[in-house]
Formats: sequence, C-alpha cells, structure tokens
Amino acid sequence: MINAEFSSLLERSYAGNTVQGLLSALLVFLIALAALYAARRVLLSRLKLLAARTATDIDDFFIHLLEKIGSFELALLSLYLATRSLALSAGVDKALHLVFVIALSFRAVTLLQAAIAFGLRKAMGSSEREADSSSAMQVLHLVLNVAVWAGAIIFILDNLGINISAMVAGLGIGGVAVALAAQQILGDLFSSFVIFMDKPFAIGDFIVLGDIRGTVERVGIKTTRVRSLSGELLVVPNKDLTSSVLRNYKQMQRRRIVMSFGVTYDTPPDKLKMIPEFIREAVAAAPKTALDRAHFASFGDSALQFEAVYFVETGDYNTYMDAQQDINLRLVERFKTEGIAFAFPTRTVVLQQKP
Repeated sequence: MINAEFSSLLERSYAGNTVQGLLSALLVFLIALAALYAARRVLLSRLKLLAARTATDIDDFFIHLLEKIGSFELALLSLYLATRSLALSAGVDKALHLVFVIALSFRAVTLLQAAIAFGLRKAMGSSEREADSSSAMQVLHLVLNVAVWAGAIIFILDNLGINISAMVAGLGIGGVAVALAAQQILGDLFSSFVIFMDKPFAIGDFIVLGDIRGTVERVGIKTTRVRSLSGELLVVPNKDLTSSVLRNYKQMQRRRIVMSFGVTYDTPPDKLKMIPEFIREAVAAAPKTALDRAHFASFGDSALQFEAVYFVETGDYNTYMDAQQDINLRLVERFKTEGIAFAFPTRTVVLQQKP
C-alpha cells in the first residue's frame, strides 16, 4: 500500500514534469554543485602549493582569477545542467538560457579585464617607466575594455536571436568613416602606443630630433612635452617622434670625443714629436677618460694640425665638459712650459714693388 502510494506520488506531474524527474534534477543540481565546489577547492590548493615554490607572479594571477569565480556562478551552472533533463516551457527555457548567458558573459568580461590589466602592468616593466607610460597605458586599457564589452554585448544579442550582421556591418562602416576623419589624431594615438611599447625614451631623458633639443617632461596621448635648453616648452606630436631618427643622450653609456688643435709652423720637430705624449698624459690625468689615439694629423693653412680621440666613460654632458676643461688646461700649462705656441688664423701678405 505504501509502495503504491509512493509510486503514485512519484508519477504525479507538475508543469509537465513528474515528481521523480524533479527529484532527479534536484539530485543532479546538488551533485554538480558539490563536484564544482570540490574541484575549485582542490585546484586552488594545488595552485597555491605550486605558487609557493615559484618566483613568478603568473601563477598568483591565475589563483586570483579562479577566486573571482564565486558561489553564484557555480550554482547557476549547476542549475543549468540540472534543468536540461526537465521539460520546460519555451519562455522559461529561454529566460534561464538568457540569465546563464548574461552571467557567463559578465564573469568572462571581468576575468578578461583583470587579464588585460595584468598584461599591461607586465608590459610596462620597471616602475621608473610608469610616469611616462601611464597616459598611453590608460588609453590602451580603456580601448581594450571597450572592445571586450562590445564583444560581450554582441554575444548576448546573438543569443537573444537578434540578427547582428547589419549591426556589425554598420559599426564597420562607421569605424572606417571615423578613422578617415580623425586620421591625424589616430596616427598620434597609435604613435603613443608605439612609444609605450618600444620605450625609446623616458621622462628626464635628453633627446635630439632635428632642431629640437631638450629634456622630456611628459608623454601624452597625442603629444610629448620637451623642455628645451633655452627654457621654453616644446609640444611635439608623437607621430614625429616615431617617424624620424631620434637621439637619446640619456641612454648614452660612453661618449666619444674628437679633439683637434693647431700649433705654429715654427715649432721645432722635437717638440712636435712630444705633443702626442703630452695629450696622452693630459687625458690620463682627467677623470673617467680613456685615450684612443693622438696624432700629428695634417698641415693646415696657418697651423700644424693635431687630432686626438678619447672616450668619457659616462653619457653625462657635465662630466664630459669637466674632463675636456681639465685636458685643455693641462695642455695649455704644458705647452707654456715647453715653449710651444698654439696657432691662430694668420695670413702673410708679401708686397713687391715693380722696378
């Protein structure tokens, strides 16, 4: 009698589903939810043990992403799996499918945004580049986030049964029109991304671009601010910085110096032979310098020309000028002691009177 009543109860139908089918769906929901929780917990514990043995932060980032998947997403996925065996009305099934798609899209967008932020931080590298790269990074971050959200919205609309072909085509045509209208602005914007990724200079670097010479103060989305040697602020389009040869003197590790001077033609030959040695001694006594060569180079119009090449073991301009001054003063003192005269431009005019 009890078995018959129980069997009769299981066979009762509610909204097109038997009690037995509803209980089976509930069992599937509980099993799926428990399995997903267990899998998430085991995976997190394994990843945390692995992360503790590595120095990289990539595994820590994956743990952070996995922790973002919360109870709501696990319960919704379990519910979606459990209801696949039930006979649901078209409206209920569509509504459940829409909720599942929206929740999945939202969670995917948040995970992608976290991945984009992590990737941009890794691409920026050292913190010393953060100040000059922040503007370009913020714009790039915004553009990527907009693209991710646009993709998610198109995915949701497509699952709603809306024909998105015309929308995508319209967006493509509109994008081409905007690109043609703002070609110059987009060129500078793309150049700011190139500067951000390639890092040809940083704030505080002394750069030379054509007749532009100065120290970089700020790298913006469209332009870069350069403080010239005379004090005024130069606003340079980013496109110019990436399309021309740019010299970055801050990144110079070693400076090569060519020094030339002349002595008078009446200097004795034995004194001329001593001059290269005087140059070697002067360069050796200067700080952070190394001589490459010193020679009697040529016969000039009004002087015997000497040429020397030496290196300053730093790119700092003030250090180079201090070394050059020290070398010049030592040569002046030595030449005065040895009775050697520096030459200056002279011209001899011979007047001859006709008989």
